[in-house]
Amino acid sequence: MPDKRPGDALLNPAAFPEPKVRPNNPNFGSGPCAKRPGWTGDAISDAALGRSHRSSLGKAKLAEAIDETHALLGLPKDYLVGIVPASDTGAVEMVMWSMLGERPVDICHWESFGTTWYSDAVKELKLEKVTNIKAEFGVLPDLSKTDASHDIVFTMNGTTSGVRVPSLDWIPADRTGLTICDATSAIFGFDMLPWEKLDVVTYSWQKVLGGEGAHGMLILGPRAVARLESYKPPRPLPKIFRLCKGDGTLNGGIFKGETINTPSMMCVEDYLDALRWAKSIGGLPALLAKSAANFKVLADFEAKTGWLEFLCAVPEHRSNTSVCFKMKAPSGEPMGSDAVAKFRKLLEQKGVCFDIGAYRDAPAGLRIWCGATVEQDDLRVLTLWLKWAYQQVQAAQ
Repeated sequence: MPDKRPGDALLNPAAFPEPKVRPNNPNFGSGPCAKRPGWTGDAISDAALGRSHRSSLGKAKLAEAIDETHALLGLPKDYLVGIVPASDTGAVEMVMWSMLGERPVDICHWESFGTTWYSDAVKELKLEKVTNIKAEFGVLPDLSKTDASHDIVFTMNGTTSGVRVPSLDWIPADRTGLTICDATSAIFGFDMLPWEKLDVVTYSWQKVLGGEGAHGMLILGPRAVARLESYKPPRPLPKIFRLCKGDGTLNGGIFKGETINTPSMMCVEDYLDALRWAKSIGGLPALLAKSAANFKVLADFEAKTGWLEFLCAVPEHRSNTSVCFKMKAPSGEPMGSDAVAKFRKLLEQKGVCFDIGAYRDAPAGLRIWCGATVEQDDLRVLTLWLKWAYQQVQAAQ
């Protein structure tokens, strides 16, 4: 029978002996995320190590990463893809510093990183006309409050809150402002169509495809390019933020593999391997299907487990990549942060799972990654251990 009552059999650890199986891959963190199934060091054996990123070999690999990304995502032909410094954070910041200020800005945020973008717009860029459209952890703000004549900055998926944007219906096709979308834990994880609703998209390699950190991806639609070439921001731009040449035209080389600074060719090779793997399993539709199926494993577990509850109360708004939970004590009250920490530590000591704690700014609980590089069977096994660990922690109280 479903263990739906929080206090059922919780104080008898013998009732739940230690599971006899462990996940094949215990990495369930939300960034960097699990490598793709079957990954070994041989995957990067062809890396251009010791070679210049400006050599013909280096440029070819960088260009391949760009072209394969464009193809895998099915982007419109006039959308550009570039590799930029400093992960998704660098990509978002370079866009904000280069593009914002031409008109009022609406910033929608409901988790840690979106809140950072708002803070930077107000405190660092010192923009005067900024509308703050916010919500607490676990809640999606009312996106209909945005103004289509303003620039709009938002996260597609709140990595630290487990709350996603369910669709782009709130963005008018005839908008005059730009839409700037931080998609780092959404892209390759759930449907983001139509691309034409998004003028700027940013992400990093370390999320759904399981790549390595430090490199950002920047996708620009034609309206974003027009803004770059028509608007000169009233602030100095560091070298790593400059998307235009001295004459004010777009630096097109960035979108052909001529990176602003030196990338890691080892990481480039790893990203290429991830792209090839994605193509081999069926491309973007297969990636989306895997993430959805992974999420269902945890959703089914939550539905029959009285002590675990989604941080996001609205099913349509729940992330299927960075899945966030609250935990309850047998009394039904929120589980204390110390008990949650003991729960996680116990699982780590058993080598069952790593890095599943809630983000430091979020309410105490769990955050379990369900992107496409995670396997359903591993998540099923993980749920056995989650139940076991809860029993042990409560018995020790």
